[in-house]
Amino acid sequence: MTNTTESFDYIVVGAGSAGCALVNRLSSNPSIKVLLLEAGSNGHFLSRVPVSFAWLIDNPAANWCYRSEPEAGTNDREIPIPRGKLLGGSSAINGLVHVRGQQLDYDTWAQFGNSGWSFADVLPFFKKIESFEKGDSAYRGRSGPLRVSEVIDHNPIYEQLFKAGAALGIAQNGDYNGADQEGLARTQATISNGRRMSADFAYLRPIRWRRNLTVKTRALVTRLLFDKKVCVGAEAIIDNTIVTFEARQEVILSGGAINSPQVLELSGVGQPEILEKNSIPIVQAIHGVGENLRDQIAPRLAFRITKPGISYNDTARGMNLLKEILKYTVNRSGFLNLPSAPVLGFFKTRPGLAGPDIQVHFIPYRVVLEDGKRKLGKEPGMTCTINQNQPESVGSVHIKSSDPRQHPAIKFNFLSSNLDVDTLVAGVRLVRKIMNTDEMQMYCGEEMSPGSDCSSDNDILAFIRNKAETVYHPVGTCKMGSGTKSVVDEKLRVHEIKNLRIADASIMPTLTSGNTNFPCIMIGEKCADFIMNH
Repeated sequence: MTNTTESFDYIVVGAGSAGCALVNRLSSNPSIKVLLLEAGSNGHFLSRVPVSFAWLIDNPAANWCYRSEPEAGTNDREIPIPRGKLLGGSSAINGLVHVRGQQLDYDTWAQFGNSGWSFADVLPFFKKIESFEKGDSAYRGRSGPLRVSEVIDHNPIYEQLFKAGAALGIAQNGDYNGADQEGLARTQATISNGRRMSADFAYLRPIRWRRNLTVKTRALVTRLLFDKKVCVGAEAIIDNTIVTFEARQEVILSGGAINSPQVLELSGVGQPEILEKNSIPIVQAIHGVGENLRDQIAPRLAFRITKPGISYNDTARGMNLLKEILKYTVNRSGFLNLPSAPVLGFFKTRPGLAGPDIQVHFIPYRVVLEDGKRKLGKEPGMTCTINQNQPESVGSVHIKSSDPRQHPAIKFNFLSSNLDVDTLVAGVRLVRKIMNTDEMQMYCGEEMSPGSDCSSDNDILAFIRNKAETVYHPVGTCKMGSGTKSVVDEKLRVHEIKNLRIADASIMPTLTSGNTNFPCIMIGEKCADFIMNH
């Protein structure tokens, strides 16, 4: 059954980090009629509790539960790819870590020919987004919709980490989102007064009352609609009914690195051989659709904590958990008010680098995998998650059929670059060096995973291939640029098609150095600026 509904000026597909920011700015003009289509739900009751990522990351009520294709480089494992299934997208289930990235990240984009995307160009948008009271005002925003706070938890192991770093000549960085990223730091998190600040709560909830804004959830976009080479609307399944929506001005895809290329291919935009294989009529051949997938594979080291009450493996179970719940309920403090990693490190694995090439999440508890799900380990421990900032390995995302409900084939091609291998092995050795200092040995015992027997470079690489997963930062599958493998131009307009843009992580030519939520919001802000002011 098909039902045709009203027209809108702009249709935004996807209510993730970029999409929420985009509709907020577009709908600020009351003469512009905006529709936001989101395939997920309105929200989840746990989402606003910061530590909820521990429960939501494997929960199909809040997560699309994608998995990668088996690949030789990771010993034929299917690697989980959590993606948010609710308003706010992955910002509603992520670890709440707030990272802008290095200046070099954006200057590199500009050097690829993307005018307007240098660090100097994007910095005003980053400042416009956030409200953060610390740091240099030249780099940080004070009055944006996204409220950011620094971790205030006083677990003594954090100070030991800073002392261990100092013993090795590693400085403590007061603001890794300021002039320089390098060093150890307390994490900045999208938390305000003990509540998660997803893109939904920062950008969308405050303006849902606008009469020119329509938000439809559980609306699975099946394809975009075209009149020759002009995008004129979108088709979606809502309550088992096919509904079409007309866009008088533009459609903007904000489905993310997995779903934006999927929607393009379902709509007839992509590599001809893939479209023909799935019996989809070709609207426009663009060979870069679904290519250039990048993510950060991350080995996770675990160390035993020998002093009681330090690890949250002790404090987050049994009666202690009840105490933590009470503490959070009364004054929004304690374990439940933490991001995924209370301390971050940005390091160089070799001399001569322009900036840090690895990021380490220091986590004061041990996580184990049971039946494919992440759980707190029974033994007290500490987890150190290592990821490469700028991996060279690239993969792809492509549809398996014309059914929009079928998950696409996601191939990372991890560890296909020698540089990636060498960087991660060096990262493991650097973390071991930190954890084996006298300062950390006051609290920590033996390495629980992979263990001291894993000593040679080949041993470490085998561990990475067998156990490493991602840190959930897929980007790049609708790359911005002007070459044959690019999909959008510097104004985020899809090549050879009118009235269609993409604004999400998929347009990133390369990964930013660290977590991707903040850069995605910036992309949404930039897209709104292109539409409204140029």
